[in-house]
Amino acid sequence: MKRPIPGIEDAQTLAQAIVDTIHEPLLVLDSAFSVLAASRSFYETFKVDPENTIGCPLFALGDGQWDIPALRELLETIIPERVVMNGFEVNHDFPGLGRRIMLLNARKVIYETSTNSTILLAFTDITARRAIEREKESLLDRTRDLLGQKQVLLQEMQHRVANSLQIIASILLLKARAVTSEETRFHLKDAHQRVISVAEVQSHLHASGGVDQIEVGPYLTKLCASLAASMIGDSQPIVLKVVADHGTIGSDKAVSIGLIVTELLINAIKYAFPVFKEDARVTVTYASDDDAWTLTVRDNGVGKANEAASGKHGGLGTVIVDALVKQLDGQMTVVATDGLKVTIRHAHVAALKPVMA
Repeated sequence: MKRPIPGIEDAQTLAQAIVDTIHEPLLVLDSAFSVLAASRSFYETFKVDPENTIGCPLFALGDGQWDIPALRELLETIIPERVVMNGFEVNHDFPGLGRRIMLLNARKVIYETSTNSTILLAFTDITARRAIEREKESLLDRTRDLLGQKQVLLQEMQHRVANSLQIIASILLLKARAVTSEETRFHLKDAHQRVISVAEVQSHLHASGGVDQIEVGPYLTKLCASLAASMIGDSQPIVLKVVADHGTIGSDKAVSIGLIVTELLINAIKYAFPVFKEDARVTVTYASDDDAWTLTVRDNGVGKANEAASGKHGGLGTVIVDALVKQLDGQMTVVATDGLKVTIRHAHVAALKPVMA
């Protein structure tokens, strides 16, 4: 049972004080929708005075400008059924304000000692909020359009790069067939193979959708499978295996890693098995821990450190691998025992920084 507030006898005065204190415009209506009371903010917001408001039917306020279909629906249809209605949105040209978007909150008050009822009707102006939301949505649409254009341009660029690499590879191959010098033909074919390798790396990155972070495992698996299909012949079958965790790496670094793996695989396939070997295999392993990672390419061949892996000679393979390892801030070690094992490590960034005393 509701109890009166102790020490307060004039409930009407208290009610009016509460109404005036409310920051939002507020109306108190009777069951016929005539105005019993209005908050001070209502008068200030809608620029009306009490003489033309109190006792006047709501829909007759401002020469009928408050006869809003959505407001009638709220008061005549929704409130009798629900008693409480929050967040009822009305878009209307309000008297003294102009076009505004208002959220209406309404509550029907039923009294224990009377058959009469009143309706509390509060207004919240959300015009600015809706404008910001529309602007935000417009910016999002423009951003999506720009990203779409960027994606189209990226795909076009990748397509042109791939075509250019294919053209260069074709020219090199034609030149190799035309020259009479065996040494020149060897170098031209070697350059042709490396251009094809770059094209393979680009094609696999393109298949990743141009995303910034590349999953290393699937990327290396597809790349190695492609190289195996194009380079491993029937005269010396070689099992090519990729073991990688779920690490990801930036697409720029993925290019360098892909080229390193390609170069090391090319040399392993060329030099590791000069004679037939029953269980010939090459294993590519990638393990990561945050920004640290380790890449290993290992074969079970003759164990001779070829020029691209050992760094003891000045061949093209050596130059390529060494430059790429430096670009990745990595360290390379080569072990020629029970085959050849090339390991490239990239340490944590924090571990590379000098410790301050």
